[in-house]
Amino acid sequence: MVPEKIFLTKGVGSHREELHSFELALRDAGIEKCNLVQVSSIMPPGCRTISRHQGLKEIRPGAITYCVMSRCCSNEPRRLLAASVGLAVPKDKRAHGYISEHHAFGQTEKQAGDYAEDLAAAMLASTLGIDFNMDESWDEKKEIFRISDKIVSTRNITQSNIVKGQGYTTVLAAVIFGF
Repeated sequence: MVPEKIFLTKGVGSHREELHSFELALRDAGIEKCNLVQVSSIMPPGCRTISRHQGLKEIRPGAITYCVMSRCCSNEPRRLLAASVGLAVPKDKRAHGYISEHHAFGQTEKQAGDYAEDLAAAMLASTLGIDFNMDESWDEKKEIFRISDKIVSTRNITQSNIVKGQGYTTVLAAVIFGF
């Protein structure tokens, strides 16, 4: 059973109960009706990315649904939360890609998203035999990929939010697998 497609989604939820805030974040992401099974970080070779809209139309209530998910939750007022999933795809469509999850307190959506992309790219680079320094700027890393002729496309989906008032806030980002 190898997924043929993926889609990216994200959500945020707030409620006085932590579990309910998670449920509301799942609902915001459109995946609350799934029985989610979290898997690790491999994007199958040839797997294509479809739109969130198309992916949500294909979900059946109660279905076992595989995903890579990042989530972050807090009840500390004014706390900045971020959850991000990064994706790195090699030029060679016969090779597998990588999906990373990253969650953090105090990071903006851009910071968390860039970091998740870098994590996925670093994991992919290591399998392709490319020396990848996480401390270099993204422009320098892109040049390394270009020189190595193993250009990789990267992207992320990130949800951030600030905890307001009383109760819990949950943010999540996910890659959902489809067959």
